[in-house]
Amino acid sequence: MQRLFSLQLFILLLASSLWAGLFFDDPKPKEKPLTLLEKIQKKKHLDVIILNSPTTYYIGNDEKVGFEYDLIAAFAKYIGVNLNLTVVYTVNEALEKSRQGIGDITVAGLTKTPQRMKEFKFGPIYYSVQEQLICSSQLIHEGKFPKKLQDLKNRSIMVGKETSYEVTLNTIKQQIPGFDFKTTIEYSNEQLLRMTQERKIDCTVADSNIFMISQRYYPKLNRALVLSKNRYLAWVIRKGDDSLNEALYKWLNVFEYSGKMQELKGRYFTFLSLFDYYDTSMFYIRLEKRLPRYKKYFIEAGKKYNIPWIILAAVSYQESHWNPHATSYTGVRGMMMLTNNTAKLLGVKNRLDAKQSIFGGAKYLKTLDKKLPKEIKGVNRWAFILASYNIGYGHVLDAQTLAKRLNKNPNSWIEIKKILPLLEQKKYFRHLKYGYARGSEPVRYVNAIQNYYDILVKHEIMIAERKKEKERLRRLNKGKVNLKILAGKKVWVGYIDLTQQKKHQTVVKNELSLDPNKDWLLLFGPGKITLEVNHEIKKYSSKKLNMRFKYIDGKFTKIEVNEFKKLNHGKKW
Repeated sequence: MQRLFSLQLFILLLASSLWAGLFFDDPKPKEKPLTLLEKIQKKKHLDVIILNSPTTYYIGNDEKVGFEYDLIAAFAKYIGVNLNLTVVYTVNEALEKSRQGIGDITVAGLTKTPQRMKEFKFGPIYYSVQEQLICSSQLIHEGKFPKKLQDLKNRSIMVGKETSYEVTLNTIKQQIPGFDFKTTIEYSNEQLLRMTQERKIDCTVADSNIFMISQRYYPKLNRALVLSKNRYLAWVIRKGDDSLNEALYKWLNVFEYSGKMQELKGRYFTFLSLFDYYDTSMFYIRLEKRLPRYKKYFIEAGKKYNIPWIILAAVSYQESHWNPHATSYTGVRGMMMLTNNTAKLLGVKNRLDAKQSIFGGAKYLKTLDKKLPKEIKGVNRWAFILASYNIGYGHVLDAQTLAKRLNKNPNSWIEIKKILPLLEQKKYFRHLKYGYARGSEPVRYVNAIQNYYDILVKHEIMIAERKKEKERLRRLNKGKVNLKILAGKKVWVGYIDLTQQKKHQTVVKNELSLDPNKDWLLLFGPGKITLEVNHEIKKYSSKKLNMRFKYIDGKFTKIEVNEFKKLNHGKKW
C-alpha cells in the first residue's frame, strides 16, 4: 500500500511539472557580455583622443598625416573599424580627457612612466626617445648656453603641465639649489619650441624625435643636454578587459614583422639626420623672398597634372633653389633643371622661362608616374618617381631587377634605397641593362625633397593660421583701427607693405592714410612727426637719427634698426 502511494505521488509530481512546462518557457541561458574589442567593432569606429603635433597628427597637404596617426589608422584598419578623432593641443588636455573616460585610446606621444602607470592603462610600447633640453642658439653667442645641469640656474625654462618633462625637471630641481622652471597648460610642446626660437624663453624640453622634426621648422634651436635615458612611448587605452590590449600586441607584431613599421619610421625620421643648419636657414629666406614669385605657376601646373603643388615646389628648390636662370656644368637649366632633349620632348621652348620650366617638369613627373607599376603606391610611389627624375627611370628599373635577384621587395622604397648605391659597384652593374649609376645620389635627393616638402607643408599651415588670426582681428577692430601720418610741414616717409612686400616713398604735405588692415614698416628721417594711430595722436622726434616703426596686427611700435632690417630681409630700406 505504501509503495502504491509513493508511486501515485511521483506520477502526480511528474504530471504537474509537464503541465507547467506547457505554459511557461524555460529561462534562456544568459548571453556572454561583449568584450571591449567587440564593443568597438560593433559600433564600427575607434574613438581616439589625438594630440595635434608634428610627430603625432596634423593636417598636411589636404590630408591627415603624422607618425602616430598613421600607426593608429593602420590598427583601426586591422580590427576593421573607422577612426573617430577628438583632437587636443596639449598633453595635459589629452590626459584630462582620458581621466573623464573619453575615447578608447589616447594617442599623444606619451612616455610610459611609473607615475602614469599608477593612473592609466597602457598598450604596447612602439618607439623609444630621450628627453632633451632645447635652447635658443643665441645663448651660445651670449656665453649662457647650458653645458651641465648647474648651468640651468637663472635660465627661463618652461614645459607643459603634466608632461614627463615636468617630472624630470622637478628631480633636477631637488639636486640643483636655486634652479626653477615654469609649467603651462596653455602652450603645446611645439608652441614652446617656437617661443624658444623667438627667444621668449631660453629653453624648453622635448623628446628626441620631436626635436628632430621641429629642428627643420626652428633652425635657431640647439640641443643643450640629454636629460634622460631611453624612455618608451605607448598609448593610453580604456580600462576594462584585455581584449583591446591583446589586439594591439598582435597587430604591432604583424606590423613590425611585415616591415611596415621600419618603412613608417623611415618616412618620418630616418632622413632627418641630414639636417643642415645653413641649408635650412637659406631655405627659409628663399621661402619668403623667391617662392611668392612662382607659387602661382606651381599651383597651376599641379592642378593641370594632378600633382600636389608643394611637391613641385620642393623638387624645384632641390633642383635650382627657385632660380629660373640656374645652369649646371652638365647643361641642365632652369627652375626644374631640364636637359635640352627632355625640354624638346616636353614642348618647352625656353628652359629659362620659369612658367615653361615648371609646367615641363610637372609633365615629366606625370610621365614617370604613368610608367611605374600600379603595385607601387602612396609615399613609396612618389619616392620612385623622384628617384627616376633624378637618376633616370632605366636605373630605377635596374635597381628593381637587382632587388629581385637579392630577394628584396622591388616595390618598396625602403629596400630600393639600399639597393641603389650598389649600382656604383662593378660586380652588380656589369650584369644590369643600364650599367653604372651614381646610386647614392637619388637616395639623398629623395630625402632632401621630403625635407623641403615637410617644411613647405608646415609653412602653408602657419600662413593659413596667420590669415585666420588677422581676419579675426580685422572683424574685432573694424572701425577701431587707423593709421594716418599728419604733416604740419613737408615730411619724407618710406613705408613697406609687409603683406605684399611692396616699398613706397613719398613726401607728405598734409596727411597720408595707410590701410590699417595691412602690416607696415615705416621709416622717417630726423625731425618731428605726428601720427594718428587707432584714433590716438602720437608724436615723435629725433635730432640726428632716422626713426623706424612697425604696425603689425593693429599694434604700433617704435623699433630699432636691427629689428627693422630683420623684418625687411636684412635691408635698412
